[in-house]
Amino acid sequence: MPALATTALLLAAGCSSPPSRPGSGATTGPRAEAAAATAAERPLAVAAAPEDTATATARPGATGAQAQRTKLSVSSYDSSTRRAVISPDGGADTRSPGPSASPSPSASQSPRRTAVGDVIASAPAPGAPHGLLAEVTKVIGETAEGTEVQTEPAQLNALLGDDTAKGSVPVAPAAFAVDELLPDVDVSWSKTGDVHVGPEGATVPLGSLRLDVRADLPTTRAGTASASTSAAASVSGFVQIAPRVDFRYGGEGAAAAPASAYLGVSGDWSSGWALTGRADASATPARIPFATLHADPVLQVGPVPVVVNLDLTCYLQVSGDGRITVDVEQQVKGDFTAGGTFGPSQGWTPVSSSDMTSTPVRTSVTTAGSVKAALGAEASVGLYGTVGVVADLAPYVRGEATGTITGTDDRFEADGSWAVYGGVDLTGTLRLQLTIFGTPVFRRDIPLGALHREWPLAGSDTP
Repeated sequence: MPALATTALLLAAGCSSPPSRPGSGATTGPRAEAAAATAAERPLAVAAAPEDTATATARPGATGAQAQRTKLSVSSYDSSTRRAVISPDGGADTRSPGPSASPSPSASQSPRRTAVGDVIASAPAPGAPHGLLAEVTKVIGETAEGTEVQTEPAQLNALLGDDTAKGSVPVAPAAFAVDELLPDVDVSWSKTGDVHVGPEGATVPLGSLRLDVRADLPTTRAGTASASTSAAASVSGFVQIAPRVDFRYGGEGAAAAPASAYLGVSGDWSSGWALTGRADASATPARIPFATLHADPVLQVGPVPVVVNLDLTCYLQVSGDGRITVDVEQQVKGDFTAGGTFGPSQGWTPVSSSDMTSTPVRTSVTTAGSVKAALGAEASVGLYGTVGVVADLAPYVRGEATGTITGTDDRFEADGSWAVYGGVDLTGTLRLQLTIFGTPVFRRDIPLGALHREWPLAGSDTP
């Protein structure tokens, strides 16, 4: 009997214990703690955000202060007063054409409203076309659209805290708004689904944006009203670029500067251009912008929508002594990187690199003189409407001669010395607004540093 009683007690204990839940073994004990630690150390994913990006909020210093996706949305924002109206339920749902569904018991509870101390990160919204990163400093009152609040600029470390993140996200060509500044500018790109835009769309690789341009450059001489039409120069060519936004963050907490940060732009580049005629004499290069492009891609960094503002200005640039008549053509291809990187010991430092190769040159040079022609792009990249990095990439061709030279590719006839060079210049600036990462303020803009490479293409001394 004692043995039977003991067995009965054991069976009763087994029957009365709560059933184990699937995966419950992974939530307790040293193994669970190790798994939680590993998950905490895992970097946040960085990817292109979906169209219906959720607003993220955090309340630094409060319990559970980590950033979370919420149903809050920015209904309106006034940049002059920094007042915003925050809707607690994501605003009106315009996706459903039918009547509103009956509220569920959980939906009948009062939705979470914004409060003082909230840090809000939002994708582009009414009044904030470049996104919004702000801290609520005062609740003004309720309106039909939501809670009206007073805000001040915030920094990313308040949301990302001690998380880490790293990623490079392509910018879709369709995301760019293009403003053509000259009459003869064509924009071409393609996307999946066999969709082609522009005259060169069928030949442009997926992810690349191409701009073709042609412009006449009439010359004038000092002391004369105008130059002869036959002396005018013309430039034609194309720029094809596949830009990417590069982002990195290594946090040390919501109230501390990050251990590392990076913001930059990179991508694949190809261009080709021809200069024909005689360019006007100019002590400084004449720059002619032919198109501006703007995009506000949103990166999803964990729960936080990080809005990147990317601007490109494509331009022609010609300089010379006004004496040389040329017919020069070149194509280049390669990649580039420009940005700023942060570390506690060195602060913000520039990053710039470019690897370009050129095709064989086709040139005809008449009379002595010099000329330089570039077809480049100036890019600026920032976050939430602030400019952090400005970079200028200018592949060029340069010719000089002391006599008369005519020819094509590697067959030339020369009377005098001459040379044609290809090259690339990469310059830029790190701006004060990079402190949006939560890094210490630096007193002045930091030059990106001049990267200059030049190589001979052809000439009287070229073997």
